Amino acid sequence: METLRRSLSRWKKYHIKVHVAEEDVLLPLTVRPTNTMMDLRALLVKEGITSWKKTFYYNAQQLAEDETVKEAKIQNGSVLLLINDKR
Repeated sequence: METLRRSLSRWKKYHIKVHVAEEDVLLPLTVRPTNTMMDLRALLVKEGITSWKKTFYYNAQQLAEDETVKEAKIQNGSVLLLINDKR
């Protein structure tokens, strides 16, 4: 049963939104639990948003580049914040 549950999670899709603070844009994205933040960046580039040198935040916590949607506990309908790095 656990194997079936894990295999089904690969097909699960979440509909989230990314708020790009500097451009005041809210973009809808469809992601999988196994997508990393780098995968989300690639999806944003397809939408015409350059996200390099910007950081993803969720629930006031910075997300690592190799962190997956599942590891970050992002749920369906969530909003991620994308802001410029201070470096």
